[in-house]
Amino acid sequence: MTNPSAPSNPEAPSLAQPYHYRRQELVEPDWRRLPGWRGVTADEWHSAQWQRAHCVKNAQQLRAVAGNGLDEKFYDDLAEDQGHMATMAMLVTPQMLNTMAPETAADSESYSDAFYADPIRRYMIPVRSDRDPWWPNHPLSSRDSLHEAEMWVVEGLTSRYPTKVLAELVSTCPQYCGHCTRMDLVGSSTPSVDKQRLLLRPADRQEAILDYLRRTPGVRDVVVSGGDVANVPWPQLESFLIRLLEIDTVRDIRLATKALVGLPQHWLQPKVVAGLERVAEVAARRGVHLAVHTHANHTQSVTPLVAEATRALLHAGVRDVRNQGVLMRGVNDSAAALLDLCFALQGEAGILPYYFYMCDMVPGAEHWRTSLAQAQELQHAIMGYLPGYATPRIVCDVPYVGKRWVHQAVEYDRERGISYWTKNYRTRAELDDSDALTRRYPFYDPLSTLPESGWRWWEMNVTAQERQACA
Repeated sequence: MTNPSAPSNPEAPSLAQPYHYRRQELVEPDWRRLPGWRGVTADEWHSAQWQRAHCVKNAQQLRAVAGNGLDEKFYDDLAEDQGHMATMAMLVTPQMLNTMAPETAADSESYSDAFYADPIRRYMIPVRSDRDPWWPNHPLSSRDSLHEAEMWVVEGLTSRYPTKVLAELVSTCPQYCGHCTRMDLVGSSTPSVDKQRLLLRPADRQEAILDYLRRTPGVRDVVVSGGDVANVPWPQLESFLIRLLEIDTVRDIRLATKALVGLPQHWLQPKVVAGLERVAEVAARRGVHLAVHTHANHTQSVTPLVAEATRALLHAGVRDVRNQGVLMRGVNDSAAALLDLCFALQGEAGILPYYFYMCDMVPGAEHWRTSLAQAQELQHAIMGYLPGYATPRIVCDVPYVGKRWVHQAVEYDRERGISYWTKNYRTRAELDDSDALTRRYPFYDPLSTLPESGWRWWEMNVTAQERQACA
């Protein structure tokens, strides 16, 4: 009989692990490989003002950076998308653009192909050929897919949960992601989307938010977002946070900023760091947990500057910096891609992997969205490699329900791609709904992931009006 405690033969062949970890130090790509930035100094690159002033907003500006590196096919593809499909205006910081095709010089023959295939490019600068050719929109997609505006208690303050609220202080970001869940409100209008607008003056909106929280002691957790809090002038943001900290019943404050990844230079500015120290000191004295939540979707975007900005936040007194990524096809929809990103975040940058959301059902997102089945498989595949506290949960943000772990679906019709979910609280929109806690709420897989019988069922049951909306 074999002794199970005996050491294994080191010479014996063994099967490889599904994922093999090796420490990879973070790398800041050389921006000077791009013709338009060859003369940019390190001081300029590290300046938040320079970064904001040199954001790429259109094809002409992209040409100026890339030189002859991108062929005309790409620009035609981009123009077709911006003219007919894009739900978000083009706005990319130099920092973020520099992480696309990071190992390829723009004057090389392979740059255009590398840029086309780049995972960060796929969600920051979408092109028409990326989109699903048959169902670019799900028949039941909607511009405010989570019904956040429907649950405003005052303008910009969403109450979806019994003890938590989302405060949208601003409707702009330093950069725009194509899959944005708030595409109905955030950013400039595009040819295909006429955006909603915040109507109150920022000071009036902030005062209305604070007044509601003073009158509602059941709310203990406030996510301060937008848009992106990095686009709120620091004196205004600091004033709002100090007044928020004066409300005795508020115990958790989370600042939501994609800029930690896309514009880390902002969070390294001395005036911002000093102001954050003042806010963190007040929070600590009052026993309030202050955290920053950011948004990284691929390991390439996690650079030494991101790590430096994170250390500055933690040194200033922020309790935690956490990542809320989005699970997207062609970006991070493999166990290796997710684990590489999580190890870069947790092990190298000091950012805790927290959530990966399934991509929301906004228009134009079908090519990014994964099926629930794939999300469940990925959650299983990443277990056991990271420390337990740093293993992210993959969640589905179900309309009228909220965040649910992907294994919490109570029923799942894989043929038609319909999952059903339950909940244990009422949203603001359902306070008088006696069936809210017993109802099953649906969520839908992208049609391209269904078997032929499934998408044919949808094709037969979608109305002509819905079919037109999907095109």
